[in-house]
Amino acid sequence: MNVPLMDINRSHEPIAAELNAAINGIVSSCQFIGGEPKLNFEANFAKACGTKFCQGVGNGTDALSLIFQGLGLGQGDEVVVPALSFIASSETVTTSGAKVRFVDIDPETYNIDLSLLESLLKKQAHTKGGSIKAIVAVHLYGRLIDMKSLMDLANKYQVYVVEDCAQAHLAEQNGQKAGSFGVAGSFSFYPGKNLGAFGDGGAIVTNDEALFQRIKMLSNHGRLSKYDHEFEGYNSRLDTLQAAVLDVKLKHLPKWTQLRQEKALVYDELLKDVAVNRPMLPEQGGHVFHLYVIQVKEGRDQLLQRMKEKGIGVGVHYPIALPNLKAYGYLRHRPEDFPVATTCSNQILSLPMFPEITHQEQTEVVAALRQSLSEL
Repeated sequence: MNVPLMDINRSHEPIAAELNAAINGIVSSCQFIGGEPKLNFEANFAKACGTKFCQGVGNGTDALSLIFQGLGLGQGDEVVVPALSFIASSETVTTSGAKVRFVDIDPETYNIDLSLLESLLKKQAHTKGGSIKAIVAVHLYGRLIDMKSLMDLANKYQVYVVEDCAQAHLAEQNGQKAGSFGVAGSFSFYPGKNLGAFGDGGAIVTNDEALFQRIKMLSNHGRLSKYDHEFEGYNSRLDTLQAAVLDVKLKHLPKWTQLRQEKALVYDELLKDVAVNRPMLPEQGGHVFHLYVIQVKEGRDQLLQRMKEKGIGVGVHYPIALPNLKAYGYLRHRPEDFPVATTCSNQILSLPMFPEITHQEQTEVVAALRQSLSEL
């Protein structure tokens, strides 16, 4: 049996009539930029995230960049980023003019290590002219960071928290949704995300009206009305077609999220006698399983190849820790500076995960995994 890493079609097929109607409506109206469909989605997504405001933008990377610029971060400022994530979490800091400051991750959650973060912030507090102004809270693989502890630290040391929610749509902690804890949250609607568009797309959510207004202007050439440009901005807009598609899919996202969580529990049971580290399931929920990531102590790359040979769609997210990328060679970090992220990047493996994966497929995945491990 071939089992894909993800299968977007299985989510689309049952709602094809809704999606086609939404697309045809936009095509008929020829309103491809802005307008009511975009405003409707922004209002609905803000409500789903528990925030007052939402601005749709071109993609998730733009969303982060616009938040940093909206906050006025730039030269002389530092922004803390976890050492394991996609490069968008860090490159947007640099392109905004600020400096990235990497911190290692927790070995069980893969999120930023809060004890190391606290030590760093405490050290800065005793340094004249400390430059750390913000923390990027990456909810990696769909698991929320302990946001109460993080916000307590941020408030104590007076730094912004920017949530990178690219993999955490509708994740929640104590009834509060991802994106609503910090000063703002960024989302990606890349097609493979839990809420994916039919192309690129992104959004920013916030409860800060002044920040929202500035981001809204930054994303649209520094203006609110057509030719009234108050400053130079960018052209980063969520197009109406994508907004209409996302609005349809948003209605189904709670059910898809529930299914992902149920499938994660199935994996958890099937893997109990397999020699791998399973994802630690939060007691209070808070994990929406964009990815189901296991960890093997040895032979990850050989295991990856053997699984693929058996028709199992597996992947690695991410094979190189951010500080170890060539892009950050100028920072002169060594792999041993971030031992957990470096080790994890060599041991993690993403198993097939999507709402419609069947019990039989999951059983096949685990059987192939067990056999492949025995062959190493």
